[in-house]
Formats: sequence, structure tokens, C-alpha cells
Amino acid sequence: MRRRVLPPSCRLAGLLVALALTAVWLPAAWGDPEGPRAQDRAITQTVTSLLRREHLTKHPLDDEIARRCVTQFVKMLDPMKVYFYQSDVDVFMARRGEVENVKKGDVGLAYVMFQTFLKRVDERVALVDELLAMPHDFTLDEELLIDRDAAQHPKDPAEARDRWRQRIKYDLLVLKADRLEKDRERARKAPAPGSQEPEERLSPEDEAKEALDRLKRRYHNFARRMHQTDNDELLEMYLTALSSSFDPHTSYMSADTVNNFLIQMRLNLEGIGAALQSVDGYTVVNKLIPGGPAEKDGRIKVEDKIIGVGQGKDGPIEDVVDMKLSDVVKLIRGPKGTVVRLEIMRGRSKERKIVEITRAAVELKDSEARSKVFEAGKRPDGKPYRIGVIDLPSFYMDMDGARAGLPNFKSTTRDVRRILEDFHRQSVDALVLDLRRNGGGSLQEAISLTGLFLDEGPVVQVKDADGRIHPYPDVESGMAWKGPMVVLISKFSASASEILAGAIQDYGRGLIVGDHATHGKGTVQSLRDVGEELYRLPNSPKLGALKITMQQFYRPDGDSTQKRGVLADIEWPSITSHLADISEADLDYAIPFDQVPPQEHQQFGYVNKALVERLRELSALRIRSSEEFRKVLKNIARYEEQKKKKFVSLNEEKFLAERAELNADREDEKQLEELQESGGKEIKRDHYLDEALAISVDYLQLAFHGAPPAQAVQADRQARND
Repeated sequence: MRRRVLPPSCRLAGLLVALALTAVWLPAAWGDPEGPRAQDRAITQTVTSLLRREHLTKHPLDDEIARRCVTQFVKMLDPMKVYFYQSDVDVFMARRGEVENVKKGDVGLAYVMFQTFLKRVDERVALVDELLAMPHDFTLDEELLIDRDAAQHPKDPAEARDRWRQRIKYDLLVLKADRLEKDRERARKAPAPGSQEPEERLSPEDEAKEALDRLKRRYHNFARRMHQTDNDELLEMYLTALSSSFDPHTSYMSADTVNNFLIQMRLNLEGIGAALQSVDGYTVVNKLIPGGPAEKDGRIKVEDKIIGVGQGKDGPIEDVVDMKLSDVVKLIRGPKGTVVRLEIMRGRSKERKIVEITRAAVELKDSEARSKVFEAGKRPDGKPYRIGVIDLPSFYMDMDGARAGLPNFKSTTRDVRRILEDFHRQSVDALVLDLRRNGGGSLQEAISLTGLFLDEGPVVQVKDADGRIHPYPDVESGMAWKGPMVVLISKFSASASEILAGAIQDYGRGLIVGDHATHGKGTVQSLRDVGEELYRLPNSPKLGALKITMQQFYRPDGDSTQKRGVLADIEWPSITSHLADISEADLDYAIPFDQVPPQEHQQFGYVNKALVERLRELSALRIRSSEEFRKVLKNIARYEEQKKKKFVSLNEEKFLAERAELNADREDEKQLEELQESGGKEIKRDHYLDEALAISVDYLQLAFHGAPPAQAVQADRQARND
């Protein structure tokens, strides 16, 4: 049974239960989604037609898919099983036959389910207000079930009330623990006496009141956001519940979602260059993109609250507090050269100021290839080896630019080729290609980039829904990098990054180092424009797109990476190898692993079994003597122990004691945050990169005998020929 944990959005907390909150929950008319539109019917018919005709599995839209669809939609709306009653779910499942009506464009069941959800949300928010106003006993030995698979929807209002009473106790304990951790961190970083003014602190009473107000506001804002769901968003959710019932990577994207997807692929947009998030009803600046207008201007800071947006130099300021984040983003984005005015509130201060910024084209550097050269070990002449490291977060490509035939459209292969040319100028001895946070991207880019390291031959094989197998070769002769290479992987390395790693391993071209295996996504998705499919016109209305799984890919040697991934030649201790619900095999309705016949291809002979075994031994010796890796191993053991827990204590003393230890839920989030936040920063040495460099030095010394790589490879080939 897979373990599920409370997501960050559920970690809502208050502090002092003695404070009473007396406000009554009265939901406003926020514009709930109206009934299905004629446009929804047309979109739905087109999507279901594509699914039945072109999905890899050729699964019919039958009762099994209908059951999955209802289950998926319930999970989307109520993942923790705290809003719906079991009787609600039973009613939905009894009506699952209506799912088959989507072939005719009928999505009425989605509205029935969503209106029931909104009703339950309103009931629960009123209950939250009541529970926050009452005292709670934190000396009792109660436990909260945190395993979503083991949890059931409440049977009746009495059970729902008790579940939410426990949930509120958990929220209160989490906030108290967070406050204590912040106090300890503040004390640890306290400046020397007299060096600067001490940080202004709220009184314990005011801090407690602020925390409770924040908790109350957060639950109310969740309800408000749900009531603000529009027809496009509801249709997107429901059709994704349907399409992901075929496999986890097939989904319907609304026109807005498609636009965001294309922005990410071409790595540029027009706006102010700030990453935003919604926090307790406020739009908060999460990050400033280096080189963007906001960062250059200097007046907007991380954690600033954007409470109003005005267009042009004199347009009215529109209040955006409690507005959906997607709508705020639409207001702030705009054509380069135009002006947007932001009303900003900073920290606890209620003072407001207006910042005028001129929008510009912003390059999303976080997902772009970056590089650095490090020195490590010693060559035979006593000089250090030079190891070039490339961090590649995704396989990006400006699809619109490519289709338009622009000569310099954004391309992963073009960027990496320039880096490799620079490595040659710097006399780099070996390459480390870091794919640890690479979740995939363009299949075309994965093939062409892999070709930079191969001379010729198949990079990947692709099988379509009719069982036809097509090899995709490296079409460009020659190699941009002929020397030794080490590819770093993690459980987050998926899809296109697995194509590259699998080909490098099958060709014996380089070493694969990192987590036990990559993610295991071995399927190929195509983006089908719904408007073009429906109207068959070049300038069809923007009706979103279906991202549909149409093919499965296979390595040159014939194995799929699906659900298995690419296994590391040299595995190092990493908590990401142990994270739950991360890999393809953990996802619902994942397509199974299989194989196709191997393709003939070159064997470079840069890697062999004996060499790998010796490199593993040397790596293991270093890891055993490393204090940093000993900490990693200790954390892994504690994480595995905590991961087995299905309950968390609601006894304050026990909760805080457990929280002081490594918390499995928080470690999940920490690892994800570290991977996301590493983008856009300079590549820095840590114990993992140090080990990668040490493995590279061992590899150079053992496989290439200290000679320059090209000479060593030629000598090795000559010896085999003789």
C-alpha cells in the first residue's frame, strides 16, 4: 500500500486555543461555474474522439474508464477524504454510467460532483470557525491518520466533525512547532550585541492572534478560491480526470494552460520577471528572475504582497486580494514596452506603495543549460584535471520559433553545443552532465542532444498504438564531445532525460551515476490542438489542447524505461531514491514495462563491467569516510522508519519530540524545494558534486591511463584490432 502524506496546503495552523473566533461563515456569491456551455460540448466530443482513436492503449471508453474517471475526479477535489461523505462518493459512483455520455459532449456529471463539493466545503469552513473557537486538550494520547490509502470518507456529520476536530488540533500543533523552530533559528542567527538593531517582535498574545487569524483566513480563502472556479477550469479538471484514466500523462489543457506550457518550453515570456504564489489570499512574490524588469528595478522584493494592479501610467488600480493567482498573473503579464503599476505591501506593515514597471521580454534562465569548469585530482604531469559540469534542467525548445523557421530559436542542443565548444577551448578532460532535476521536455531535443555524444546509430526506438516500431537515429555525423562523460541521474530524471541516459549506457559511451534509477517514464506525448482538430482551419479558436500518450519509447538495446527507469552504474546514498509516490511505478494506471527487438549500434567500449566494479569500490571507500554522506545515510534510515507510520500523535509533548527528529513529510517537501530552488544559481560544489568529480578522476585514470581522452580511445581501439 502506498503511503500518502498531508500536502503542504493542508498544513494550516493556529496557536492559542484559548482565543475565541466568533465570526460566522456566510459564503458569498462568487460566481460558481455555470452549467455546461455549447463550447464545452464541442471540446468534450473532440477530446473523447482523440482518446478513442489515438491513445496508445486503444482502451475503449467503457465502465472501467468511467469508474477510474469518477475516482480520479474525487481525488482531485478531496485528496485527503475530508470534504465528501462516503454517501456522496457512492452516489457519484452509481452515476458513473453518465461518464460515457462524454462521447456526446455531456459533462453534466462534473457539475453535479463539483456543486456537491462546494456545498461540503462551505459546511466544513463553518465547522472550522466553530472548532477554532473552542479549547482543545493536547495532553490526550490521540492520533491522526495520515495514510490517504487507509483513510475513508466520513460516514456522517458526527464522524466528519471528529475528523476535523483532530485535523484542527494537528494544524495547531504544526504551527506551534514551526514557531519554535523559527525562534531557534532566530536565536542561532542573532547578531552580536550592538552590531545592529534587534528585529522587531510581536508580543506572544499578538503573535498568537495573528496566527489564528491567518489559519482562519486560509480556510476561508480556500473556499473562496473553489467558488471562483470557472467553466474552463472545471472542464479542464474533469476532462483531465477522464484522460488520466487512460494513463497518468494524458491530460486536457485549457487555452491558458497551453500558453503557460509553451512559455516554459521556449523559456521566455513578456512581463515583469517575477514568480508569484498565492498565500492566504495574497499574491506574494516568490522569486525575482535574474535580469528581469522587476529585478533590475530593485523596488520589488521577495515576499512582497501585490494587492493591486493597474494598466498603463494612469489606469485604475484593481484590487487583487483574494483574486485567483491565474487572474492576477494575466493582469501583470503583457506585451513588452507596456507599463504595469503594482500596489505593494511589505512584511507586517500596512503601508502601501505604487511601483511602475515597464514590461519586457524575460528569459527563464532557471531551466536553461548552465556550466562551470572545476579542477580535481592530478594528471600524470602533476597538474589538476579539468572537469566540465553542465547542469541541464530540461529539454527545452521554442516550438513556435521552430515551426516558423526562425534561424536562432531557443534550443537545448544549440546551447549545449556552445558550452562544449567552450570546454574544448578550456582543455576540459571530462564532462559531467547533470540531469538530476531534469523532468524531460522535447523528444526531438533529446535525440539531437544525445547525438552530440554519438557518431551515428539509433538513439531511441518508438512504438505506436498499432505496434509499429520506428528507430530514431542520430542524423548528424560527428561528435561535439568525444571524451569521457559521467551522467548524473535521480528519481526526478524523467522521460527525455532517460532517453539520453539509456542511449549513453547502451552504447558504453559513459557512466551513469546517482540514485538507484531514474523516474521510469517511457511514454511519448503529443500536443493536439482541440480547435484545429475541431474546425480544421489554420486560425481556429483557441480551445485548449489534449496532451495524449501516443507512443512508448525504448532504448537502442530494446528495453523500455517505462516503470523501470535507467539503472545507475554507480549508486550513491540519496534520500531521493527513497521518496514515496515519486516514480512512474507509483502513479495510477501507468502503462506496463515491455521490450522490443534491439537495434544494431556501435559499442564505444568506454565502460565495462570490471571498470564499473572498481569505480564502485573506490566511490564506496570515499562515501564511508565522508561525514556528509554519513549524515545522508542516517537521514535515510530515519526517513524509512518514519515513512512506515500511518498515524501522527496529537499529544503535544510527543508531537514536538517527533517533530524535532527528521520528519518524513517535511523531507519530501525539502527535497522538492531544493531541486526547484537550485535553478538559476551558480553551480556549486557540495558532497554530491565532489563525489561526481572524484568518480570522473578515477574514470580518467583507470580507463584512459592518464592520456588525453582521444589518444587513449584510439590506442584502446588499436589494441583491440591487433
